[in-house]
Amino acid sequence: MADTDESDPYAIREELPEPETFAHLREAAGMSPRSLEGIERGLPNSLFGVVAVHEPTGEVVGMGRIVGDGGTVYQISDMAVHPDHQGQGLGTRIMEALERYLEETAPSDAYVNLLADVDGFYERFGYEETRPASKGMYRRTE
Repeated sequence: MADTDESDPYAIREELPEPETFAHLREAAGMSPRSLEGIERGLPNSLFGVVAVHEPTGEVVGMGRIVGDGGTVYQISDMAVHPDHQGQGLGTRIMEALERYLEETAPSDAYVNLLADVDGFYERFGYEETRPASKGMYRRTE
């Protein structure tokens, strides 16, 4: 299913970006890099993904995906919109598509998490900080 409008130069498509595009969007959005090997291995294991396409050029300018076990745990991941295309509501449209997927497929009481790097964006979709009940943690491999 694609989200299209004749007057809108952007379409939201239910697909994953190519690995090189994934890496480029993360870099352009100021996100930490991922190895191409890791991207090539990880993307096919996504539960669901969407891209924002600038239709006049065919360029993928935004993305978001859901990873997890498909039953008890879901994580919204790799939300990025190229800076040249920010301010067009693409992040909201990407999140709306991800939320639709969760509403249609996730069983009741599934745990959906994300690591937010933008204040005030995810809260409007019902996400809240986990502290003080828990804290997010991470470790990077070398």
